[in-house]
Amino acid sequence: MIMERTPKRLYLALLLITAAGSFGDVSSFVRLAHHGPVPARCRLPGTRADMAAVSQGEAQKGIDAVVGALRKDKRCLDELGKLEKVTNVLGFGSPVPGTLAVRFNAQFKKGGRGMSSLPFGLGQSNKSEGTNRGVMVGQVKASLDKGTGKIKDCSVFRDLGYGRAFNLKV
Repeated sequence: MIMERTPKRLYLALLLITAAGSFGDVSSFVRLAHHGPVPARCRLPGTRADMAAVSQGEAQKGIDAVVGALRKDKRCLDELGKLEKVTNVLGFGSPVPGTLAVRFNAQFKKGGRGMSSLPFGLGQSNKSEGTNRGVMVGQVKASLDKGTGKIKDCSVFRDLGYGRAFNLKV
C-alpha cells in the first residue's frame, strides 16, 4: 500500500532514518542513503581507509617477535607468568607509515603447587589440580617498526582491560 504511492528509494531512506534514529547517528545514514560513501578527500586522516595494508605474514612475524620478547622478559615472567600460547589474533594493521600494530590474546600460566589433602589446608603437595590452574588470558597490544622489527611499545591488559596493565620496557 505505502510502496505503491511512494518511490522505493524514499521508502528505504525513511526506513534507514528510522533505524538510525534509534542508535543516535542519523546524519551518517542519511548521507550514505543520498550521496553514497564519503570521498577520500573528505575523510579524516588515520581512518581505516587511509591505513596501509599489512599482509598476514608480516603480522605473524610481528606477533612472533612480541611473543619472544614477552617470554624472555624477567619482569613479565614474575608478574604474569610464562606465555603459553597465542589464543586469538584480534587485529593488525599500519596506523602510521612505517609502524606495524598488532593486537592478540595470549594465555599466561603461573607455576605453583596445589593444596594438599591435609585438613585446614596444611602443607603443600606436588599433586596437580587441573591443567588450567593459574592460567590468565590477557590482551596484548604492541607496535613495531616495520623496517627493523624492533618493538616500540607493548602492553598486556589483564581482566579485559579493567585491571592492571603490564608494560614491557623497551
